[in-house]
Amino acid sequence: MIAIVDYRAGNLTSVARALQSLKVPCVVTDRADELLRADRVIFPGVGAAGEAMRNLRGSGLDACIRKIAESGKPLLGICLGTQVIFEYSEEDSRTSCLGIIPGGVKRFPEGLKEKGDPLKVPHMGWNRVQFRGNHPLFEGIPGNAEFYFVHSYYPAPSNGSDIVGETEYGIRFASAVSRRNLVAVQFHPEKSGRYGLRILDNFSRWDGNYAQ
Repeated sequence: MIAIVDYRAGNLTSVARALQSLKVPCVVTDRADELLRADRVIFPGVGAAGEAMRNLRGSGLDACIRKIAESGKPLLGICLGTQVIFEYSEEDSRTSCLGIIPGGVKRFPEGLKEKGDPLKVPHMGWNRVQFRGNHPLFEGIPGNAEFYFVHSYYPAPSNGSDIVGETEYGIRFASAVSRRNLVAVQFHPEKSGRYGLRILDNFSRWDGNYAQ
């Protein structure tokens, strides 16, 4: 059973529907006991880091997510769920976050360009991810695969060894990170067609081990 963390941060239904299309049992829950009993946990989200952290702290789910990360249980972060696993976000005048992975989350700088053309923020739409190493979550994903992004802030890990995927959008940024049983992606696999579904299918079978 996969548990999807409900902390009032959106896109939960689309994640659940993607898993159901794969015939993977799942439950959307805000109960710590259900999250801790689950075989695997998905930590999705859209919206602002400050509000997300207030919701997590108010419900006690901040401590639960940290406990899951420390337990060895496979944990997948998606979009906002990826951003708040870091120590801080520049959003909302520097929000203190969960601190599971060292580093922060930064806003895309002004004046981004690609081949001389200005780029809009938020970064929205399909873009390529260049995966590093051989993480089991990305098994079977070709090098030219694109995924769906919607974000104005991007992960900036302190340790380069935590980066398992990068994307170009005016700058090169970390679009996938991993540490032990935790893997997190800035894009939305549940909205990314067959390759996104492949990632969710791989996660449903992953045992949480990854030798970096």
